[in-house]
Amino acid sequence: MRLLFDQNISFRVVKQLKALFPDIIGVWEAGLINADDYEIWEYARQHGYTVVTFDKDIPAIGSVRGFPPKIIWLRTGNLNNLGIVSLFINHTEQFNDFIARHNKGCLMVYLPFTTDSNPQDS
Repeated sequence: MRLLFDQNISFRVVKQLKALFPDIIGVWEAGLINADDYEIWEYARQHGYTVVTFDKDIPAIGSVRGFPPKIIWLRTGNLNNLGIVSLFINHTEQFNDFIARHNKGCLMVYLPFTTDSNPQDS
């Protein structure tokens, strides 16, 4: 998975997930620490990343401009770092399936997110 984590997700999450998913980066690693949402979206588009965010603005850009990049929009409320790490470890297959689908651009993830749930995607 090539994921670009937005600045609203702790660098600690990215650091913990890199052991399992070496192709993920945070915005700070891409030189985008103070970038606006459009710059983050454009970087992901140009470099083949799926954006992971809690922010509604990046999905709004995607709804106007289309995809790529794909967006994983975490609508989980105040999920702590361990919760985010666990979400990605426990649901890697679902995230990979979404990324592989050519006709879907945004996956909204709500809790509980289980293999039996059907998170909305558009």
